[in-house]
This record gives sequence, C-alpha cells and structure tokens, in this order.
Amino acid sequence: MYVNNKIKYTVSFKGENMNRLTAYYYKPKTLFLLLTFTLASIIWLSFLHSKQSMNNSYKKVHGLVSVTAINPNIRTHILYATPHNFTGKVLYKKPICYLLEEVALQLSKIQQALEKQGLGLLVTDAYRPPSVQWALWNAVPDPRYVADPRKGGKHTRGTTVDLTLIRLSDGKQLEMGTEVDEFSQKSWLSYNDLSEQAKRNRQLLQDIMKKHGFMGIPREWWHFDYKGWELYPVLDIDFDELV
Repeated sequence: MYVNNKIKYTVSFKGENMNRLTAYYYKPKTLFLLLTFTLASIIWLSFLHSKQSMNNSYKKVHGLVSVTAINPNIRTHILYATPHNFTGKVLYKKPICYLLEEVALQLSKIQQALEKQGLGLLVTDAYRPPSVQWALWNAVPDPRYVADPRKGGKHTRGTTVDLTLIRLSDGKQLEMGTEVDEFSQKSWLSYNDLSEQAKRNRQLLQDIMKKHGFMGIPREWWHFDYKGWELYPVLDIDFDELV
C-alpha cells in the first residue's frame, strides 16, 4: 500500500518470538526528487565552503585587497613606484596594487575571460592615497587628466584602475597608439589617427571592461571607474598599512 509517496510492505517472522518487520521503499519519481535535492545540497555546501576558503586566502584592510592575491595571473607594473611617470618622481613607497574587494573580484573575472583569448591584464595603478593625488595635481593641475584632490578624486576610493592588455605568450603589451599616462589627444577615445590594430585593441579593452561594470573616460583609454564609484568614500590609507 502507498503511505505518503512510499510503498509499505510487511514481513512477518513466525517462531518462538513473533515479530513483524515493516519496511518502505520510495516510488521512482519521489526517489528521483530526493536524490536531486540531496545532490543540489552537496553542491551548494561545497560552493559555500570554497567561497569561504577563498575569502580567507587574502586579507582586507579598510575594504581594500591585493589584486594579485585575488588573482595571481593579473600582472602589475605600478608606474608611480618608479620615476617612469609624467612627474619623473617615485611617488609610491612600494609597488603594490590594491582595490576594493568587489572591484578586484570583477577584475579577476575579466582576467579569466581574457585568458581564453590568450590575453591578460597589466595594471599600472589602482588605489592611490590622497597625498599622492595632491602630488599629481601639483605637477599637472589640469582636470582633463588629473582629478582635483579637493573633489576627492577617483583612485583614492579604491574603485578605479589604470591598465592595458598583454599577450600571455610573451608578456608584451598590445598596441594602443600611446603609452599609459600620455597626456595628449592621441590618448583620447575619440582620436582616430591610429592603426587599425590599435583601434581594435582599444575597443576590445573598452568592451570587456564595460561588460564587467567598468566605465572608461573620454581622454584616457587606460582609465576605468567601477560602477557607482562616486558612492564610495575617499580612503586615506598609507601603503605601510596595506602590507
């Protein structure tokens, strides 16, 4: 007989002690649903465990995380930790690359997508302390290229990144028409006197960044702000606190 989607049967044993054994087995449809639910539960618990393990593999400081701790395949060359930038001075104590956790995780997804095409990211700047923003402004007080620190800035929030694309096969940068941080019309997104390859590369970069929540700006092809950047507070964190 059926009892709550189960088939009930009874086996009696006769002898000195009279016992009755009652057993159940499930109808095929019910059994399938139970197995499906059990398997889904196992997969979900495994996902939560792996996510927790990932979150414990890097540390957060005021919400900032190391980009390379999130994804070691992302390469960095932090220009302001060298004199090879438009100020000609070393402005960062250490060549570190930090962003807000949410932003860094999206950057990791971009890296993973690019790797399928034999490409990768090369980050040249990420979180920037307000003191460095002032140094850049004092060097080039031009709001077309440097954010006025009195308005807070963008890099200072941990939501903005400067980057380009590289080939994984040899690590060389893709042709973009200019170097990162070249302050001229050649760096503008609207500038068309470029090789066809440079145009395609710029468009590829813009498209994949936009797909993952980043927006470019008109005058710097390498600069990207994460969606809602203006809603995040300015962070005044010394690099010594981050490592």
